[in-house]
Amino acid sequence: MNWTRWLPLRYIVRRAARSQGFLDPIELLARLRSFAQPSEVGEPVELLRAGAIFHARGLINSKVIQHNLDWVWPYWIARQYNPNDESFTPRAFSISHINLTHRNWTAIGYPDCEELPIVDPRGLLTPFFDSWSLDCWVITPEHTLLPSRSKECRQWQELDDGLAIVTEATNADLSLRMRAEVVPEAGEAVCRLAVTASSGEPGWLVVALRPLNPEGISFINEVTLAEDGRSWRIDDRTVGFSRPAVKHFVSDYSEGDVYRRLLRDPEQQTGNCPVGLTTAAALFPLTASAPESVELRIPLQAIGEGRLEGEGYKTQDWSTERAATCQLRCPEERFQMLYDAAITSLILHSPQDVYPGPYTYKRFWFRDAAFIIHALLCAGMNERAARALNQFPQRQTALGYFRSQEGEWDANGEVLWILRRYEQLTGRRLDENWDSAVLKGARWITRKRLPEQPESPHAGLLPPGFSAEHLGLNDYYYWDDFWGVAGLRAAAQLLRDRDADSARECEEGADSFSAAIERSLRSCAERLGRPAMPASPYRRMDAGAVGSLAVGYPLQACSPQDPRLLDCVNYLMSECFVHGAFFQDMIHSGVNAYLSLEIAQILLRAGDPRYLEVIDAVAGLASPTGQWPEAIHPRTGGGCMGDGHHVWAAAEWVLMMRNLFVREEGDTLILAAGVPERWLVVDEEVSFGPAPTDFGTVSMRLLRQQDGSVRLDWDCVWRQDCPAVVVRLPGFVPVSPDMSQARHFINLVRAC
Repeated sequence: MNWTRWLPLRYIVRRAARSQGFLDPIELLARLRSFAQPSEVGEPVELLRAGAIFHARGLINSKVIQHNLDWVWPYWIARQYNPNDESFTPRAFSISHINLTHRNWTAIGYPDCEELPIVDPRGLLTPFFDSWSLDCWVITPEHTLLPSRSKECRQWQELDDGLAIVTEATNADLSLRMRAEVVPEAGEAVCRLAVTASSGEPGWLVVALRPLNPEGISFINEVTLAEDGRSWRIDDRTVGFSRPAVKHFVSDYSEGDVYRRLLRDPEQQTGNCPVGLTTAAALFPLTASAPESVELRIPLQAIGEGRLEGEGYKTQDWSTERAATCQLRCPEERFQMLYDAAITSLILHSPQDVYPGPYTYKRFWFRDAAFIIHALLCAGMNERAARALNQFPQRQTALGYFRSQEGEWDANGEVLWILRRYEQLTGRRLDENWDSAVLKGARWITRKRLPEQPESPHAGLLPPGFSAEHLGLNDYYYWDDFWGVAGLRAAAQLLRDRDADSARECEEGADSFSAAIERSLRSCAERLGRPAMPASPYRRMDAGAVGSLAVGYPLQACSPQDPRLLDCVNYLMSECFVHGAFFQDMIHSGVNAYLSLEIAQILLRAGDPRYLEVIDAVAGLASPTGQWPEAIHPRTGGGCMGDGHHVWAAAEWVLMMRNLFVREEGDTLILAAGVPERWLVVDEEVSFGPAPTDFGTVSMRLLRQQDGSVRLDWDCVWRQDCPAVVVRLPGFVPVSPDMSQARHFINLVRAC
C-alpha cells in the first residue's frame, strides 16, 4: 500500500487529536501492532465489526442499567451488579458493561428453521435474534416471585417429544412454571411459551415485555394490546395470548419499569417510548391455591424459508431426525443427557450453513464449521453435512482462498480436510465439480507459504495471521501450518484418480511444508530445552500452545506417542488446568470445554487414563440444560465469553463419545478403547451405533457377565474388505477379533 497518499490525512488526525488533549491514534495503533508479528491483516474486519457492535451494546448498558437498578433485570444483571454476590463485577472505568459472568442460554427451535429463540437460566425468552424478551412473574399483596431474582429455580431440557426448555421457580407459596418450545403450525414455525402459576392467596400472573435480553438492552419503541386483550403488537412483531389479559400496564423510560406501576397507576392499552425502552405487562388473575395457565404464541417464520431450490433435502420432524443419528445408550444419566442434547444442538444449528451458536456466534467461520460438520458426519447426518459443504464454494475467492474472515490462514486446510473426511466417512466421492475448488484451495496454501530462504525459525511456514483468536496476537502459528499440511494431503487424496499430476503436486507440497515445520520445531526444542510445541516459533510455552495439539487431534498426523505432543499436553495440564479442565488465559479468560475435550482425545489416543478425568470435568461444567458456553467463569460456573450455547463444544462432546467406542488409527479400527468401566454393570447394556467409520458402519453393544467378563457384540457393514480391528476395553485383555462376519461377538476377560 502506498502510504504517501495518506500522509495529509494522518497529519490532520494527529493534529486534531493532540489539540484536544487525546493520545495520538496513529502512534497508539503503531504501538499496539508492535506487540505482534508484522502481518498483512491486523485483525479481521469481520471481528472488528462484531466487536464494535458488541461493545456498542455494552456502552448502552452502561448508560441505562446502573442508573436504574430498581428495574427487574435479567439473571446475569441481577447477579453481576449485586455487591453481595460472588458474580459481582466492579464497573469503575469500564466503558462498556457486558455480561461477563453468566453468558448462559439455551437455543430452542425446529429442524431447518433459521430462527433460534433462546432461553436464559431463569426462563427469560428472547424469541428473535437479538430481540426484546418475555418474562413471567407472580405478584400478590404479600409476596412477589421474580425468577431473575429467585434463589429457588430449576431448569432442564425435554427431548422426548421435540425440544423444550422448562424453568420452575418458587418463592414462599408462589410457584411458576415456564415451558418454551418451537412447534410447526401449518408450515410455520411458532414459538410457544406455556406458563402455569399458583399462589396460596389471590394474585396475578404477569406476562412482562422487556426491552432487554441476555446481552443487555434491546429496544422497543411501541406496544399495543389488541382490543380483545388476546395479543400484543410489538413494533412489527406479534405475541398472542391463549386468553384475554384482564389488566394491562405500560411504561416508558422516564416513568421507570412497568413493574413499579403494576396495580397502582391507570391502565393503558398502548404505549411508546422515545428512547426505545417501552415496558408492558399483561395480567391474568390467580385464585388462591388453584393453578392458572396461559400460553403465548409468537410466529417466527415459514419452515424451510431461505432454502436453496433443488437441494433435494426434505425437512423432517424431531423424531425422524434423531432416529437417523448414531445412538448412545449408557447407564450414566448425565453423559446420556449431554449426548442427546449435543445431537439436538447439531441438528438445530445446521439449517443450511452451520452456526457455532444461536446468538453471539450466529455467523459463519470455516474453523467452527469443520469441527461441527465432522460431528455431523460421525453421527450419521450425511445429508446435513453435504448441504453445509455445498455452501463452501461461494465463499472461495478467485485466488482460491476460502474466506470467512480475512487474515485467518487455517481455513483452506480445514476445508480440504473436512471434504476428505466426508469422502472417508460416507464412502461417496465428491462430484467432479469440486475438483477446481480443491486444486485452487491447495495451490493457495502453497503460494501463501513464506520462502524457505533465508533460514529462520519461520522459513517455509505460513505468514503471521490472526488465526484462531484464542492463541494470541498475530504470529506464525503452528495451528495454521498443521492445517495447511493436512489440507494439501487431503487435496492429494481428493484428486488422486481424476488428476494424478495435480494430486502429486499437492503431495509434494505437503512434504515440503511438513519438512519446514519439522525444522522449525527442532529450533523450538533447542530454544526451550524441551520437545513441547509452543504456539509459534517465537513464543514461550503458554496457553496458546493448545493450538499446536491439532497435529495429534483431530488431524492424527503424528504418532499417539509423539514426545512433542505428549510433552505439550503435560505442560498444559500442569500449568493451564483449573478445576480439572483447560483454562485459556488468552481472550477467553475462562475454562474451555471444547479445548479440554481435544486434550482428552489426545490422552485417549495415547492410552493415558487421565482422558476420563478430563471428560468428567467437562461434564460437570455443562449447564442444567446440557450446554456449554464458549468459556466458563472458574468461580461462578457461568459463561464469561462467547456464545452461551456453543455448538463447537456440543460437536466435541459427540466426537468424544464416538471415539470412546470407535476410532480409526491409520488402517486399523480401534474399538471400546475409552468406554468407562463404571458403565459396565451386570444387566445394563451399553451400546453405540450405527457409527460411520472410514471402513463402513459399526454398531456395538457391551454387557457385563456374571463372571466379570464383558460380552462385545457387533454389527458391521464394510464398504470393502474387513479392516484390521483391535478391541482395547480399559482393564481388559486387548484382542484382535475376526470381524469379517456381519454379526459376531466375543467375551473380553479382565487383564491381570
